[in-house]
Amino acid sequence: MFFLDNMERSMLVLPTTMLTEPNQKRWHMAFTAIYCSRAFSTPLKKPRKKSPVSSTRVVIDVFEPHPCFPKIDQSVLTGIVKQKNLDQLGKYDGVEGLACGLETNLKNGISGDAEDVSRRNEAFGSNTYRRQPAKSLWYFVWEALRDPTILILLVCAALSLGFGIKEHGLKDGWYDGGSIFVAVFLVIAVSALSNFRQNRQFVKLSKVSNNIQVDVVRNGRRQQVSIFEIVVGDVVCLKIGDQVPADGLFIDGHSLLSLNFQQVADGFGRMLVTSVGMNTTWGEMMSTINNDSNEQTPLQSRLNTLTSSIGKVGLLVAFLVLVVLLIRYFTGNTQDENGNMEYNGSKTKADDIINSVVAIIAAAVTIVVVAIPEGLPLAVTLTLAYSMKRMMSDNAMVRKLSACETMGSATTICTDKTGTLTINQMKVTKFWLGQDFVNENGSSSLAASVVELLHQGVGLNTTGSVYKSISGSEFEFSGSPTEKAILSWAVLELNLDMEGLKQSCEIVHVEAFNSTKKRSGVLIRKKGENTTNVHWKGAAEMVLAMCSNYYDVSGNIKVLDDFERKKFDQIIQGMAASSLRCIAFAHKQVPEQENEGKIHIEENCLTLLGLVGLKDPCRPSVKKAVEECQYAGVNVKMITGDNIFTARAIATECGILKPNQDMKSGAVVEGVEFRNYTPEERMEKVDKICVMARSSPFDKLLMVQCLRQKGHVVAVTGDGTNDAPALKEADVGLSMGIQGTEVAKESSDIVILDDNFRTMATVLMWGRCVYTNIQKFIQFQLTVNVAALVINFVAAVSAGEVPLSAVQLLWVNLIMDTLGALALATEKPTKELMEKPPVGRTKPLITNVMWRNLLSQAAYQIAVLLTLQFKGEAIFNVSSKLNDTMIFNVFVLCQVFNEFNVRKLEKKNVFEGIHKSKLFLVIVGVTIVLQVVMVEFLKKFADTERLNWWQWGVCVGFASVSWPIGWTVKWIPVPEKPFLRNPKAM
Repeated sequence: MFFLDNMERSMLVLPTTMLTEPNQKRWHMAFTAIYCSRAFSTPLKKPRKKSPVSSTRVVIDVFEPHPCFPKIDQSVLTGIVKQKNLDQLGKYDGVEGLACGLETNLKNGISGDAEDVSRRNEAFGSNTYRRQPAKSLWYFVWEALRDPTILILLVCAALSLGFGIKEHGLKDGWYDGGSIFVAVFLVIAVSALSNFRQNRQFVKLSKVSNNIQVDVVRNGRRQQVSIFEIVVGDVVCLKIGDQVPADGLFIDGHSLLSLNFQQVADGFGRMLVTSVGMNTTWGEMMSTINNDSNEQTPLQSRLNTLTSSIGKVGLLVAFLVLVVLLIRYFTGNTQDENGNMEYNGSKTKADDIINSVVAIIAAAVTIVVVAIPEGLPLAVTLTLAYSMKRMMSDNAMVRKLSACETMGSATTICTDKTGTLTINQMKVTKFWLGQDFVNENGSSSLAASVVELLHQGVGLNTTGSVYKSISGSEFEFSGSPTEKAILSWAVLELNLDMEGLKQSCEIVHVEAFNSTKKRSGVLIRKKGENTTNVHWKGAAEMVLAMCSNYYDVSGNIKVLDDFERKKFDQIIQGMAASSLRCIAFAHKQVPEQENEGKIHIEENCLTLLGLVGLKDPCRPSVKKAVEECQYAGVNVKMITGDNIFTARAIATECGILKPNQDMKSGAVVEGVEFRNYTPEERMEKVDKICVMARSSPFDKLLMVQCLRQKGHVVAVTGDGTNDAPALKEADVGLSMGIQGTEVAKESSDIVILDDNFRTMATVLMWGRCVYTNIQKFIQFQLTVNVAALVINFVAAVSAGEVPLSAVQLLWVNLIMDTLGALALATEKPTKELMEKPPVGRTKPLITNVMWRNLLSQAAYQIAVLLTLQFKGEAIFNVSSKLNDTMIFNVFVLCQVFNEFNVRKLEKKNVFEGIHKSKLFLVIVGVTIVLQVVMVEFLKKFADTERLNWWQWGVCVGFASVSWPIGWTVKWIPVPEKPFLRNPKAM
């Protein structure tokens, strides 16, 4: 659209190099149209009156259509849907005319070959949208600079640099403060790089999670394609729970209802795609979404609280050190290198006083550096990023970081049946007509009238479809697993001809299937006849309740009295006891005149057509996976829409229900029974329930709420749109990657890519592994901080100096701890993790076992290092500088040896499985090499002296004692009741 003022004598000139060739042509056409318009509208030889303002405007709509689609303009297509412009649609002769212009057959779709798809993408764009630009590395550097911990360290470095220059001059003073600056910026770099990699990981996972499959019709064949491969002109098939993949026009369907965010809430239908990608409402909305992946998990929040508490303790200790040292100095209790009193009242020079005070402040600053555990947030990031990547390879895609750790605390799993516990490959194995069982080859003996009605009940009351290959020898069935199984049975056993059936019958009205009604109905009119037929299909006991008659194998209609009804109930229960899903078909003929006015499908006085039993075998590994979860102290509850007999049979086969458990024990209930309990009864009985049959989405949500109120950490699986409330309510929502609707996936925290309960057990084990690995690092980190804090505090107060400099402590807290976090994060899950009860909501992050381990190691390190601090020079006959280097070296090597102790928090043999942890050994080796470089080659930076072989041996000897100490203290029992109760524990 070009809007130009009629009275303005202005020329709009664009450099041709800025325009593509099609746009250059459009501008030339626009200029020609404007010029001609002015030429013919201006009177000849008539003087032009000056007018200050004119409201006359010329609107020129110039477009150059794509050569392949000369009658179609994308802007018009977009406007038709967004503005619901029926007038514009009428200019194209409706949906049929628009489809003709798009070269689409409304029945068979587009050709769908590579060339056709390519030209449609070229003409109308691809079904992709502009994402928010990925955050750069500098963004995360800036975020790190804003961290309070980093700011404190920078202030400390600046003070230390200023004091160092003041005391030692510019050249030598740089090594006091400049080294800290280097170390701090190294902290920033490592943190920024880690977060940058994590962000890229989320972008990658987001692309995977958005790769949705949708049903389209191409070349007469219904098939699944990626949402990104949808093109303008495609015919898309929609059903409940689907996400509408693009903008389009309704072709046909029944009871189709779409809610906000373009999700199908009810019914089914077909749509002609008119706009894709950025031309759609969805594309515009998605392009504005800021996918910020820097969410903070509950564990990270708790760690931040822990870090803050430690920092406050450090500041308090630093303040005490500052006060004590100042008092000692100004009371004359300190001496210089020559043994003279440093402060002698008015006789002491001002410069000497300033230098001494600067040194005292530097010591206090060092205490702050010691106290801040810089490695904790980084450890969590590394652990979660590594675990997420490994879980992805195990068919579990983590959408929310918190799910990694929360899953390890799960106490109850509420699981679906179909597709999760079973393989979701249904097949009709039993067929009853009346009270007679019909064998596979017995369909030929059925009455023709009954077979015809069955054809109508199966072929027209379905959201599935049948595609027959060109050779005519093979069939392809699409739809839900249940629909495909029934269609396959009808086509292969009852010789159903779908094409012929659709040509001979007209669908008048449809009642779509949903999880509440458990059935679907259709009202059809046979062409050329004056009657219509009602067909219902659904859960056997529900359809049976609507019937008052039934057909026998000869096609005779018989009355369904109470005695006969009990026989059918026994047939249904018998199939259910064999783990079969029982589906019933019912029929009723309705006179034409009864359909005037509001259309209604009769739901009573029906005639039962037949019963089919569908077998969906349990997955081979599911029983073992259920037993593993139960062994780990996690309760597994099955919530299904199947009847109570089928549910009980499947649950028993999977190991969820024990053979001696039945309805009387309260282990098996129906949804209606559960929802009719009083709140007190529900809270009392919810723990005993193992199976809930004939459940609605509300029943599932209600159970999750009750379990959480009782203190359980609940994981829920779901695959349908109606499962979204329960998935959101749960502590961890797990959706199915294959059969799950997009609504379910968007509401979940983890997507199970293979729809297998075995993967859920793996996720549980990974969750516990993540939680345990972080606990290991907390123990490792706190041992470092407690030991360093006590050593520097005691040394500063007693001797007026600190043995470990700020640079050395940053080296330990950053490099050693970062590598330590990476080493411990790469520990793979083991079966022993499933031998412990779940953590739940109340257990503290730091357990009594961890306190025992870290305090014993910290006590040993404090004892050794303080001995070296006060007696090391005399014992080993070394200089003060060399003694300080040995203290630093022993301290670092103690952490290296303690890293092995931390591998097993409770087991005495810390070397178990060490040969499988190759990455752990590599990282430990790298740590040792870096320490050698630090001591031997970075003398000025680290303020160290070179050590000889004997001195290295002494350092290693002191550090190696950590192993027997770690083995010994694990014999000491600790009470289960926590020493320190954490009120914020999950």
